Amino acid sequence: MAKATLYEKLKNKEVKCLACNHGCLISEGKTGICGVRKNLKGELYLMVYDKPIAVNIDPIEKKPLFHFLPGQEAFSLGTIGCNFGCEFCQNWDISQKFKIQNSKFKIKDEVYFGEYWPPFKIVAYCKDNKIPIIAYTYNEPTIWTEYALEIMKLARKNGIKNVWVSNGFFSDKTLKEISPYLDAINIDLKSFSEKFYNKVCKAKLEPVKNNIKKIYDLGIWEEITTLIIPTLNDSEKELIQIAEFLSSISKNLVWHISAFYPAYKMTNLPSTPQKTLIKAYQIGKKAGLNYIYTGNIPDENYESTYCPKCREKLIERWGIEMIQNELKDGKCFKCGEKIEGRWK
Repeated sequence: MAKATLYEKLKNKEVKCLACNHGCLISEGKTGICGVRKNLKGELYLMVYDKPIAVNIDPIEKKPLFHFLPGQEAFSLGTIGCNFGCEFCQNWDISQKFKIQNSKFKIKDEVYFGEYWPPFKIVAYCKDNKIPIIAYTYNEPTIWTEYALEIMKLARKNGIKNVWVSNGFFSDKTLKEISPYLDAINIDLKSFSEKFYNKVCKAKLEPVKNNIKKIYDLGIWEEITTLIIPTLNDSEKELIQIAEFLSSISKNLVWHISAFYPAYKMTNLPSTPQKTLIKAYQIGKKAGLNYIYTGNIPDENYESTYCPKCREKLIERWGIEMIQNELKDGKCFKCGEKIEGRWK
């Protein structure tokens, strides 16, 4: 537990959290929507500071980030809690389960468990094991920004890269704090429907769209993921809207289109068929996007990186495994075309 910094004090020991776009007003003894930012006697505390519930060494491709240091390992960590309530969450057992088991916004302190990983321990582990990246992932890092930020600052001093996997709902204040230390991010653009975000995710679409634009303008490497869910966000109209939105920012924005599998509150829906992913891929190409990848259904034809000019296969992948990388100084070895990304 540590005192938060992203908040402001109000009257009657109430506080307003400033970490994300919910801007939760939190009464004494209660938490925000995320379940981990708690008002104790008129001060906001991050209850999961240095207590990640999940720690693993993953390939960077798992995030997924395909155009950022391919083939490298990332020290990956996440805590309990989330500021969204996605009914299809694959990691619901750490993001939502503890909130379900406790009365709403009156969560007992003993649920805030995890392994002790203070920032210095994480960075030392990465240095000792020659791991070049730290990934803030598994749940939404925005809700533990203060913890993430301390790790990020120390990592930067030691030449270690920082990447976030995020729902993109962070506040302007959070973005200002993390952007000097953030090397790459994957943002989930879950739908292009405000109704979907409201009903299925318990959030809003516009802040996510705005943050995708802001991240690009800041020059931070960015890739986008859309989990395609049958009957909910898989219409041709919506896929066109997403593809055209991304293309309007940059034709070099990387778009990952992933297959849904039944989980959490959505066990009644079927898995996404591969033909739907291929349809989305074709829509993205028609919109002018240069780099599109399908996920959760292995297929090297749609997971590998091709030169947008001569169509030569440059990085071969199977699932999240990189098989071969034939880029030369970030360019196509055959025609010399620059391939957008952060390659070293």
